[in-house]
Amino acid sequence: MARPTLYVAITNHGFGHVARTTALVNAIRRQVPDLLPLIVTTAPYWLLQANLEGEFIHRPRALDLGVVQADSLQMDLAATRAKLLELQAAAPELIRAEADFIQQNRAQLVLADIPPLAVAIAHAARVPCWMASNFGWDFIYRSFGEPFLEIADWVSDLYSGCDRLFQLPFAEPLRAFPHKEAVGLTGAEPRFEPDVLRQRLGLTVPRDRTVLLTFGGLSLQAIPYETLKAFPDWQFLTFDSSAPEDLPNLLKLCGRQLRPVDVMPLCGRIISKPGYGTYAEACRLGVPVATIRRDDFAEGPVLVAGLQAHHYHQILSHEEFFGGHWDFLRAAPQPPLDPTPLDLNGNSTIAAAVAYYLNQHNYYS
Repeated sequence: MARPTLYVAITNHGFGHVARTTALVNAIRRQVPDLLPLIVTTAPYWLLQANLEGEFIHRPRALDLGVVQADSLQMDLAATRAKLLELQAAAPELIRAEADFIQQNRAQLVLADIPPLAVAIAHAARVPCWMASNFGWDFIYRSFGEPFLEIADWVSDLYSGCDRLFQLPFAEPLRAFPHKEAVGLTGAEPRFEPDVLRQRLGLTVPRDRTVLLTFGGLSLQAIPYETLKAFPDWQFLTFDSSAPEDLPNLLKLCGRQLRPVDVMPLCGRIISKPGYGTYAEACRLGVPVATIRRDDFAEGPVLVAGLQAHHYHQILSHEEFFGGHWDFLRAAPQPPLDPTPLDLNGNSTIAAAVAYYLNQHNYYS
């Protein structure tokens, strides 16, 4: 028997997909201790190293594009379409190269979040492709209108070959996928005891007046940091390297070997853009979320509706966030509209399925 090997394809769009997929890989490794993950993404090595527990191989390949963005909210659709057409043209050679890599490394399974080409790559290598997501890129591209319809159809056709989709909460219909099974929330776990981390960071403000500002790996231009001066007895945390240094109630956490999920338990509220990873981790940890709407991105309204249904929340207009007042901080978050609790065990459910498959199909000698 060879070492169980998993080809993990992660979409090249922000850092959220890396965080949620590496959390899955960590959960799988707990059930398959000798697992060798082959992590295929152009996300930086330091980000993978910060999130993964144990040995892995990083293969920096772009299997998809996502959407070209200037920051976490501003999209460039013309550049997105041009690069998608380039990806289509390069796809046959990319599929051949990755299928060869899978066979050379004797990977038994592809797990993807959620590059469409991962399906074609897996089948060219004669292994199954399993996926885990709350949305597909065809759903996003179709919402951009006629110039993207042929591309969306191409993506849907690729997804239609997916052997198994673990459908995460806050999901769009995912119509292209023939084999779906609903699972619970996935996400990373904090690595520190809250009291120990609070002391290490020198935080003295109570939790209910401690706020995490998090807008993903692309950050966000024009965050109105001056607004923080109106809250001198509050503590704000950020991972934004471009945030100002001269605000006494703003603590920059970049470069401290911490992740947003590590500091969430210290906070009474999170201010964020719509994002599955942030929402899921906040729900799993019970931290209320104040979120900006993002109606120009098809996943945004779906995520916001899910947050409203299942978690304590505040839904902010752009004026409420960028207007420089932030009166919403002085108001209590709204309770969830649906009292039915969400399943929080998506990591372990998916990990158990992958572990079972690898144990049954580790047939290389």
